Amino acid sequence: MKQSPIFSRTYDLLLWLLPLTIKFPRQQRFVLAQSLQRTALRFHEQLIEAAYSDEPGPVLKGADVTLAKLRFYLRLSHDLALLNPGQYAHVTRRVVEIGKLLGGWRKKDNIPGGVEQAP
Repeated sequence: MKQSPIFSRTYDLLLWLLPLTIKFPRQQRFVLAQSLQRTALRFHEQLIEAAYSDEPGPVLKGADVTLAKLRFYLRLSHDLALLNPGQYAHVTRRVVEIGKLLGGWRKKDNIPGGVEQAP
């Protein structure tokens, strides 16, 4: 697997995010927390798939879409007061950094496009 900082940054995000979502109120644990967990895990899986793929372009494009979904779930969690402003600021910085690393990977491999979305 490629030794890129995106893998360690995403892993660190998962280490921070998964325990946090377990603490969501019960009624949100099975809806929003589960969506956040699955989306974050799927994003990391897509990075691994791309690293092992002969054609990483489509996989990285899918990862870009998955990252946009993660941004949406995080923003919704903040707006529903499931993430406090400090937590949201922290996770937003991490997601922005991961997005830049993903964009750099796509650019390096000459993969056009990207999903533009504010955190």
